Amino acid sequence: MREQILEVLLDIEETNEVKILYACESGSRAWGFPSKDSDYDVRFLYIHKPEHYLSIDPVGVGSNRDVIERPINDLLDVSGWDLTKALKLFRKSNPPLMEWMKSPIIYYRAYTALERMAEIQDSVFTPQSAMYHYLNMASGNYRDYLQGSTVKIKKYFYVLRPVLAAKWIEEKNEFPPMEFQTLLELLPESPLKQEILILLARKIKGDELDKEPRIDVINSFLDAEISRLKLAAEQWRTVKKDPTAQLNELFRDMLKEVWDKR
Repeated sequence: MREQILEVLLDIEETNEVKILYACESGSRAWGFPSKDSDYDVRFLYIHKPEHYLSIDPVGVGSNRDVIERPINDLLDVSGWDLTKALKLFRKSNPPLMEWMKSPIIYYRAYTALERMAEIQDSVFTPQSAMYHYLNMASGNYRDYLQGSTVKIKKYFYVLRPVLAAKWIEEKNEFPPMEFQTLLELLPESPLKQEILILLARKIKGDELDKEPRIDVINSFLDAEISRLKLAAEQWRTVKKDPTAQLNELFRDMLKEVWDKR
């Protein structure tokens, strides 16, 4: 599958006259709990030639798009962001982008953009906004899928993971890792953790996790932890410097690094 993904990325470069800087897995495979029918969620960053940015229509406005997407099929979901879009979102401490940067499954990496971004990640990371991102995700999924006596049991992972990510930020004041198993290390040995591990083993094995009786010990944990973490997020205060000058320099340096030898 990696070869097929690289072929798609090469075709994107040639068709759109761009250079891809980085490509990774972003979905359940990167989180550590893929199903047997999980597709591949490939996300990438790219950069156009310098003249593309010298336009009266800014990148991202009208037909001058800042996203490249390939039609989704049963196996592949491939989309990417222009570096200008990525850096503007990076400035806002965008959690999906930061997750891409931490993906354990990297399909392609070229040039130094990701290294440069990683060097300044701590200065752009905003713990409070990241906690809100994960808690909003957890609350929505919890409300939609895990109420009642029987629930869509596989959805536990789509609530547990963001809750544990928010808990990681609270305890460590850093952006959380992608892997669910690493986040799970936050929990002490307990009946709760054992139930989660049993569920995880079933999902990785490929069991059909459809409607089943809800798991009360997990629901009780989620009820309490979502409420507690929301209060913690409200009280968090972070002051950070505006990184725009650094990001502008990074972008200009990438244009030279990628295209100067044409």
